[in-house]
Amino acid sequence: QAQLVESGGGLVQAGDSLRLSCSAPARTTMWYNMGWFRQAPGKEREFVASISRTGSRTYGMDSVKGRFTISKDDRKSRVYLQMNGLKPEDTAIYFCAAAQPGTPMTERASYDNWGQGTQVTVSS
Repeated sequence: QAQLVESGGGLVQAGDSLRLSCSAPARTTMWYNMGWFRQAPGKEREFVASISRTGSRTYGMDSVKGRFTISKDDRKSRVYLQMNGLKPEDTAIYFCAAAQPGTPMTERASYDNWGQGTQVTVSS
């Protein structure tokens, strides 16, 4: 399986911005749909955003629409999650994941390759 490595997390204040990055082996972002998920302490891992391998479709959970943007750079084989207007409830470990094309892009079960995650902490 392709190795996915997240970076860019940190401790910020409410209202600040962060950009998470997911590095993948060459051409991964061209072959797979890519997604971001997050898991807060004591909670289930939840879908945040996804982008199709062609880049033509993106999806986001309702609570982050208008604040978070997913994008990718196929030349660098990277996926990004730009997070603006961060809130304390966004505090979680954020995971990058890859899914086979043709599978539901908002479903955790579609993703079979996961990174180790990066911690995002938002203080009030």
